[in-house]
Amino acid sequence: MEIGLLVATFACVAINAFEVAAKVARAQFVLQNSAEVGVGPRWIPYLALLEGAGVAGLVAGLLGWPRLGLAAAIGLTLFFVGAVGAHVRAKVFHNIAFPAVFLALTVAATGYFTWSVA
Repeated sequence: MEIGLLVATFACVAINAFEVAAKVARAQFVLQNSAEVGVGPRWIPYLALLEGAGVAGLVAGLLGWPRLGLAAAIGLTLFFVGAVGAHVRAKVFHNIAFPAVFLALTVAATGYFTWSVA
């Protein structure tokens, strides 16, 4: 179980780091998806900052600060609850799987760090 959660945590770090880079680069798919769910382009840098802080916290947790990793995992979980909620609110379901997968990985990371702290 622990190895599965650890692998999911590494996957969470990787895909969130990619997503932060895409937000910083203002990739077309980020701008399009944000517009579809009603998030204006001015919010993208702030979202990138929040998500990037979460990634940094997960990495710190993996490097020996599990409580920081747990806090980051909880924060990212809340971030993606908001993302899924934005999709539902806007009735944009054709790509809701993406934030749902991110959410599942952050829940797994929360489980890993919960196990690590205990």
